[in-house]
Amino acid sequence: MPKKTVLAVVLAAALAAGCSFVPEYLRPAPPVPAQWPAEVRADGARAALPDWREYFPDARLQALIAAALEHNRDLRIAAARVDEARALYGVQRADRLPNVSAGAGQNAARTPADLSARGRDTISRRYDVNVSLLSFELDFWGRVASLNEAAKASFLATEEARRAFRLSLIAGVADAYLSLQEAEERAGLAARTVAARAETLRLVGARREVGLAGDLDYLQADGAHESARAELASLERQRAVAANFLRALVGSERDDWPPGRSLGEQGIVPDLAAGLPSDLLVRRPDILAAEQRLLAANASIGAARAAFFPRIALTAASGTASAELSGLFDGGSRAWSFQPTLSLPIFSGGRLTANLDLAEARKEIAVAEYEKAIQQAFREVADLLVAREKLAGQLAAQEAFDRTQQQRLVLAEARYAAGVSSFLEVLDAQRDAFAARQGVIQTRRALLAAAAQLYKALGGDAAAAG
Repeated sequence: MPKKTVLAVVLAAALAAGCSFVPEYLRPAPPVPAQWPAEVRADGARAALPDWREYFPDARLQALIAAALEHNRDLRIAAARVDEARALYGVQRADRLPNVSAGAGQNAARTPADLSARGRDTISRRYDVNVSLLSFELDFWGRVASLNEAAKASFLATEEARRAFRLSLIAGVADAYLSLQEAEERAGLAARTVAARAETLRLVGARREVGLAGDLDYLQADGAHESARAELASLERQRAVAANFLRALVGSERDDWPPGRSLGEQGIVPDLAAGLPSDLLVRRPDILAAEQRLLAANASIGAARAAFFPRIALTAASGTASAELSGLFDGGSRAWSFQPTLSLPIFSGGRLTANLDLAEARKEIAVAEYEKAIQQAFREVADLLVAREKLAGQLAAQEAFDRTQQQRLVLAEARYAAGVSSFLEVLDAQRDAFAARQGVIQTRRALLAAAAQLYKALGGDAAAAG
């Protein structure tokens, strides 16, 4: 075969565009209402979500998030999964192009005298130099293209999954940091309470010595002091656990973290615009990943359908061959080979049909998983929008209750000092004031945590993440 003819065949094979059996993709309708529930206060206008550094202004929290994005091992694994999927996509995509290689070789053989037609030992040699097209499939039915499309969608799904994990890591670090801040503030309050009750115990002891207080008052004061010490020990344990969890999440050890803010000074954006439920389809990377998996399953159906049709493959080579190395490039040493093959499945024991059924079943699974991801996202955002509003009101009420209990404690202590009331009234006021202040810290932390999780639930800055 002339060299130009071989090249023409290769070019035609590379440019051959076959039909496709991939079903037309129609995005499933979102199985959620078009609007948020009536009890949810949400801005219907879609707004761009800020960068996480803008959303979390605490310098220490920013440093912790940045360290986690760099050192967290799970995120490294997710990034490596993306590289793995990208490589697999590259391997699959290569099947759409001809595989051309150049080769040179020698073939030498010795024939014994009793087998030789000449009756004596003979040695034969052959030298070859050629350019080969290795079994390239003409994709008339779109089988290879369908597999390539499925591999691409799987790669994109992995990329979206990495972005989803990155966003979860940001919100997770913020939540862990807020938990640590809560534990530190509650432990600090407990330490001050221990000191205050130790002073109260000393004063009650002094009053008992001069006959102004009885043993019952002293025992009550001592019990309140020991109870505060037990609470402090418990909170210190919780603080250590929260610190260890945050340290493991960040994956980096440092002693020079920037100074942090108290819970009351965090300044996390409280009124993040939620937009409409349909915005989640383009914001949330977990939904985008589920849709890419659905696209991959849809493309796999096309490959399974194309497997029922004949496969045409080309194998060709063009070069020179000679019995002498010096004769490889003589004008008469040109050689070529051309071997088209066609294979048609006749009987496979039902394997092809089963593969098609499998592909269609996997698509149904992918559809259900996609719809489930949307429903979970809708519920998560709706819950957090309600939490944001209700926790804000709860915090305002809790702060008012705390002020009332502090005033009550001052009055109870004054009444006891004047001999108007018993120490039991002071003890009750101390307990209620301590619980009210602890409640303020816990509610404030819950409100901030809801804001951090809402940033993740709405998709955060995942679209901008590389």
